Amino acid sequence: MEKDLEKIRDFFKNDRFATENGAVIDDVGDCYARVSLDITPSHLNAVGGVMGGVPFMLSDFAFAVASNWKRDVAVVSVNSNIAFVGTAKGKRLIAEAECVKDGRSTCCYLIKVCDELGNKVTEAMITGFKLDKK
Repeated sequence: MEKDLEKIRDFFKNDRFATENGAVIDDVGDCYARVSLDITPSHLNAVGGVMGGVPFMLSDFAFAVASNWKRDVAVVSVNSNIAFVGTAKGKRLIAEAECVKDGRSTCCYLIKVCDELGNKVTEAMITGFKLDKK
């Protein structure tokens, strides 16, 4: 699986917004992905907390990896809902994406973001649409 993980990381390095902001792929499985990033000063808002766009970006990246790495179709997000449920107190954010529904043309993923201490930060529900790869 480590060889597959390296191929997946190589493919998703082209998701430059996520990777250039520190997101890394830690694990993949069947309709599953875990991605993370180390929190740096550039991820903080004016009051010293993690900017809301950071867990959203990490959720979207986890969705992209989980829904696309093992398919013969491309999946794009068509709807995203995120709830900010807590604050990060640690130094790392971890997002886990799991498939809730995998239909013929759409799919739905639940993505939970926590810090490395186990503090819940966000929960997102992202719906994807399956495109034909040509």
